[in-house]
Amino acid sequence: MKKISLSLLALVLIVSSCADETTIFENQKDDLTVEDNQSFLDQSINLDNAGVLNITSEEQITGKTSKNEDELAGNYPLSLIAQIIPPSFKGGENLTASHVTVDADIAYVTYNTIDDVYVGAIDAINIKNPFQPRIVSRLYYTNADINSIAYENGYIYIVGGVDAEKSVRATTNSFVAKIPSSNGFIDINGGITYGFQNGFVGTDIAILDTKLFVSSGKDGSLSVYDKNNLKTLNDMPFKDLRSVASKNNTIAVLDASSGVHILDENLMLLKEIAINGDFGIADKRTLDFSDDRVFVSEGAKGVGVYEISSGNLISTIPILLNPEGSNTTDNVTNAVSLNEGIILMANGGAGLSLSEETSNTAEPVGIIDLEGSINYVVSKGDFIFAASGKSGLQIIKMNKPTSSLVNKCANLPIYNGSANLNVNTEDVLAFSGAKRFSSINVNNQLLLCGSWTVANQVTLNANSIFEMNGVLVVGNNNNRKNITVNNNAVLRVEGTLVIYGDLVLNENSTMEFLGTDSRVYITGSVRKAATATVKGTFIDEANKF
Repeated sequence: MKKISLSLLALVLIVSSCADETTIFENQKDDLTVEDNQSFLDQSINLDNAGVLNITSEEQITGKTSKNEDELAGNYPLSLIAQIIPPSFKGGENLTASHVTVDADIAYVTYNTIDDVYVGAIDAINIKNPFQPRIVSRLYYTNADINSIAYENGYIYIVGGVDAEKSVRATTNSFVAKIPSSNGFIDINGGITYGFQNGFVGTDIAILDTKLFVSSGKDGSLSVYDKNNLKTLNDMPFKDLRSVASKNNTIAVLDASSGVHILDENLMLLKEIAINGDFGIADKRTLDFSDDRVFVSEGAKGVGVYEISSGNLISTIPILLNPEGSNTTDNVTNAVSLNEGIILMANGGAGLSLSEETSNTAEPVGIIDLEGSINYVVSKGDFIFAASGKSGLQIIKMNKPTSSLVNKCANLPIYNGSANLNVNTEDVLAFSGAKRFSSINVNNQLLLCGSWTVANQVTLNANSIFEMNGVLVVGNNNNRKNITVNNNAVLRVEGTLVIYGDLVLNENSTMEFLGTDSRVYITGSVRKAATATVKGTFIDEANKF
């Protein structure tokens, strides 16, 4: 188990507690570096792979269907917003994304290293405008890995390790720190508070009311801190904690030596669930709640689903292997995250899988086409954040239809047809839903109300009409595709239009935006014939019109 070094300087206050010490620092410049060059930070935003994401289905993976068949349009119209390149600095050239937490429009990302040199970093990323994510601030830890992070009420809370042998103050290796942060601006000058507990390394953190619950690894503990001053309130020893999660007044911890322990906020044991999983040595493993069930990352086994009240195993969600093959030793579930009926599994070399939660088990959907080994995943609202090692943080938009859009579309039938939607010359079609298309070809009239992605071209042939209410995303920056509006055709949009490619407006064609809040984002160009017309009020995100 790796020990993490952290020099502790400029001590101004030590507060005794029932376990270890709480230490507050005001000057951290010898230990921390803040990167405040915005143009430099902007270089870490990578849009090379932004655009429509495919999901390789379970049938394709197992070879039950051919990729060349005319498949049905898929659910979950996902799009990759951006990748965040991991920080790199002198002595910290091999950082990898390790953990993510999200508050409103800010995603906080931690980085660590598996090398012998112990360094880490934190990014705060503003995702309010999904077409222009921006790193607000970046903090380098020159001698510590950061393993987990949480946010609440103007502070980030991080956990990692400290080499007690090299520190003049720390008595144990595991640490938790509280750092001021407002709107993504990490303020080390506002004073940093540290707390310490038993264990080789701090592994995870959860917030419940006024308390922090921090887990630590080998020979460690679950320690409870007052989140205001990091005074230790309670402490329970464990052999090898990997993760902690909270829901309502219940705490769950994953001990690699025994299984899941369900506790109340006073650390009274409520239930033990024995698990004989594949936890490795110091490997990351997380868990998540859903009603009376707990979902546990179990390495090569995938995710185990257990009933909390009885402790019984309900089902196991296996790892879906990448169809192009991967090193089986790297195919391990490191993390699991639930979001409104979907289950996301970070499966290392086997990628990021998506399943649908059912009453008894889970229905696998497939593997999301992403680069890198997926070490951690968290999903909140309309976003998925996947930490993919050296490929950095990958920010995915789920493009969920809003409730108002669902109501507006309620009188239309849900689309359940081909991934290649073809509207014949005699067709007048209208559909609702949220689907992934391969292509759309319109020869007469089409109305789509909902959220849609199209991996390939969208073509409006002469005299046709295509109306879209909601969200439409076309193409990908590494495989750009166009929307082509041919002679006398009309493309009418109320909502958000995203094209990773060109918008081609041929002779006498019309591009019309309805309402006052429509948005268009085009990475290519607008190729407009002299007789083509653009109508309506809209926000041009990339200034291409």
